[in-house]
Amino acid sequence: MTADTGRAPYAKDPSGSGSGHHEDDSSLTELGYRPELKRTLGNFHTFAAGISYISILTGTFQLFYFGVAFGGPAYWWSWPMVFVGQLMVALCFCELAARYPVAGSVYNWAKKMGGPHVGWLGGWMMMTATMVTLAAVALAYQITLPRIDPWFQFVGDGTGSSAAANAVLLGTVLIVFSTLVNAFGVQLMARINSAGVFIELIAAVALIIFLAVHITRGPSTVLTETYGLGKDHPWGYFGAFLTASLASAYVMYGFDTASSLGEESHAPRRNCPRAILRALVASFLIGGLILLFALMAVPDLFAKQLSTEGLQYVVLVTLGPTIGEVFLWCVVVAITVCVLAVHAAGIRLMFAMARDNNLPAGSRLARVSPRFQTPVVPAVVIGLVGVVILVININQPQIFSVITSIAIIMIYIAYLLVTTPMLIQRLRGEWKPAEGGFSLGRFGLPVNILAVLWGAAMSLNLAWPRAEVYNATGPQHWYLRWGAFLFIGVVALGGFAYYWFVQRHRTGVLAEHASESAPTGGPATAP
Repeated sequence: MTADTGRAPYAKDPSGSGSGHHEDDSSLTELGYRPELKRTLGNFHTFAAGISYISILTGTFQLFYFGVAFGGPAYWWSWPMVFVGQLMVALCFCELAARYPVAGSVYNWAKKMGGPHVGWLGGWMMMTATMVTLAAVALAYQITLPRIDPWFQFVGDGTGSSAAANAVLLGTVLIVFSTLVNAFGVQLMARINSAGVFIELIAAVALIIFLAVHITRGPSTVLTETYGLGKDHPWGYFGAFLTASLASAYVMYGFDTASSLGEESHAPRRNCPRAILRALVASFLIGGLILLFALMAVPDLFAKQLSTEGLQYVVLVTLGPTIGEVFLWCVVVAITVCVLAVHAAGIRLMFAMARDNNLPAGSRLARVSPRFQTPVVPAVVIGLVGVVILVININQPQIFSVITSIAIIMIYIAYLLVTTPMLIQRLRGEWKPAEGGFSLGRFGLPVNILAVLWGAAMSLNLAWPRAEVYNATGPQHWYLRWGAFLFIGVVALGGFAYYWFVQRHRTGVLAEHASESAPTGGPATAP
């Protein structure tokens, strides 16, 4: 850190040409920011950030039971369905990542595509959802660690409220760890995250092989078995399938994290789009094979434990306790790096919004630590909020599950706040991809249309007032059934009202973060 300017020193240009940083930072200058965060991340680091946020082992082990319970083994078809829809979104994001590889990617993209008000709303929705997601992922420790060894059940016997209390304890420890790692700088986070992703990928491939060796039935049986679900649904099995598809929709998102670390990456215009696509495609292939082979290998396809204990049961009963526990430890690693990635993405998003003075105490939130060269205050704030959200789970687990589901809907809506104004720009002929960078060319318009239609349809499917999702344990309450619409309405309208009447009058790039040629202070203007 230089004493006279407060700028973080540039990392060495890996090309040796001396021109790399000028090209890397051009998008920052275009947005009115000066470079502050240290560029240290390479290709694998950005890929690891995206794939660890998606976190195949975490998502599949956490939600397999849900899919089977509501759709039977045939719910597997929702995996490729969700992938195709999210691929349309990811392709749009790749164009944006090549054009604007900056911190708080979704926020800045929404701002550039739709103007400052749309950008603020997209960032607000994404930031709120990220903090809830952080707590939700941390709770996954409870699903796995006590299955490995009862010693990890520190509170009670693991039933009733004791399970929730123990989940909060384990989750709090994990969030504290994540806060410390992220506060100490992106290099430490990236090293731990990359090592964890490497272990996760090796374990996932090994799990596929082990399950393949134990296959007892063909895929035709698995992919057509519905358990007779949907008979009482007015839409038949299709209605049951839509509910079960949430198990896949809850997993395949967060690939934009690769671009959110763009200000700390080498050659982000080239590497970030690649990382987004690689993370999503790798997650689809590996996760799809794990789910398929698990259903083909489990000794009893009709075992009740499939819809209650999920993949943990399949691994232990199919591979035996010793090998099974090894894989469960790998799931613990996956959960850990997933929390690190979610936390890191939230920090960059909060930093990006605060840098535009779009949050209270923006100057403090956007301050980059001279020692660690990372925004430390957002790391602590997000960690504290995550722990507070966890505490809700102790006495109100049903409400927590509702909020968790809603957080994922908010992420899909935040994505829509990027793809929809991007589509409008395309229709007006105003969208221009990065020169020489990733471009969809003539396929841009149809892909963008599909991305918007997919995002709207899945958001509606996720928010649909199903009792089995939003009021599963009873007693029935209308405000839980309609929790998605109520909660999102309160967060969106309440947050935007605060922005409109208070914060927008202060919006503008803070002087200490502005490039020398950029105007500072005052209301931000639409691009």
